[in-house]
Amino acid sequence: MPRTSRNHFGLAVLLAALSTLGPFSIDTFLPAMRAIGDTLSASPLEMQQALTVYLFCYALMMLWHGSISDAVGRRPVILATTLLFGLASVGCALSDSLGALLLFRALQGLCGGAGLVVGRAIIRDRLEGAAAQRLMSQVTMLFSLSPAIAPVVGGWLFGAFGWHSIFVFMALVGFALFAMCWFGLPETHPREARQPLRARNLLSSYWRVGRTVNFQLLTAAVSLNFAGFFLYVPSAPVFLMQHLHLGPTQFLWLFGPAVSGIMFGAYLSGRMAGHFSPREIVSRGYALMFAAALANLAYNLFAAEQALPWAVLPLALYTTGMSLAAPSITLNLMDQFPALRGTASSLQGFCQTMVSSLVAGVVAPLAWASPLRLALVMNGLLILGFVCRMGYRWRIGSQQH
Repeated sequence: MPRTSRNHFGLAVLLAALSTLGPFSIDTFLPAMRAIGDTLSASPLEMQQALTVYLFCYALMMLWHGSISDAVGRRPVILATTLLFGLASVGCALSDSLGALLLFRALQGLCGGAGLVVGRAIIRDRLEGAAAQRLMSQVTMLFSLSPAIAPVVGGWLFGAFGWHSIFVFMALVGFALFAMCWFGLPETHPREARQPLRARNLLSSYWRVGRTVNFQLLTAAVSLNFAGFFLYVPSAPVFLMQHLHLGPTQFLWLFGPAVSGIMFGAYLSGRMAGHFSPREIVSRGYALMFAAALANLAYNLFAAEQALPWAVLPLALYTTGMSLAAPSITLNLMDQFPALRGTASSLQGFCQTMVSSLVAGVVAPLAWASPLRLALVMNGLLILGFVCRMGYRWRIGSQQH
């Protein structure tokens, strides 16, 4: 049964560390993408595949991480994926062609999302109510450091040792997490609560979760909210180096404000848990996101040229609102299926990552030539997310009456 102890900081640190595999795999090698392409004789568009193929495999495997953990337990899934991630990173470091790099990036993607998906299920195994929201917020605060640190670390490693060292660093992170989980991660999913891992049962579980309109609306809302920020992640090399004229070691100008907002929003979410209803917290989150998106649009409409810090400050406000709303929406989403939390977390993660993959592979390349286009797309994604959220609220109101 879930416990309600308030002292779970050690677990929060471990789960946050596990969740860093995804953003580290995305953000650490961004400053070196051009150099990697030059070494492997790949064009910038071909190098974009290294991000797209990772995100596609990341999303695909998210359909399995939670379900497998529902069947065999949380701990075996985490141990297997952290070890394989480390080995895949070694393969990336040794790659001498674009094909080899894409193969090992795909393997990284298959493993990188387990910590995030299974970590959510672990939180709900251990805690409930406001205590679960606080722990989710703690994990978000710690996890959110990685997108700010990763490109800076990548830029330093690239400048000092070349691009191969970036993947060596990823391998060390993977192996270190394997060791930490071997000694420090308890099993939270008892045998008597496990679901059989059969194809028929798996498809039935996904059908049961995925066909629920409320699940669809909440998943779309949180995915589109995140996409409004994630749009700037694959666009970072162009946005920073071409529009703001910064160097490969200065990615902190984008990720620093954005991640500060994520941390502050997560802090606010934890502080507000138990004092405000989830609906009130989410409403405040959307208010901040809309204020940020409109400020970003206004700046790009009226500014003569891009300048720091004004070009990046709206992202800090946007991610504050995004991070404020996300824990309540995510917990609400999983609580609809108490016996299938891992499956629900997997399906939600799959949908969110597929949206991010579409943004990275299609939307961002069409928008990053102009900061104004980026601002317009951010507003469009946020509006779509808000419509989905309002659709969910309308359905809940109709069901209650």
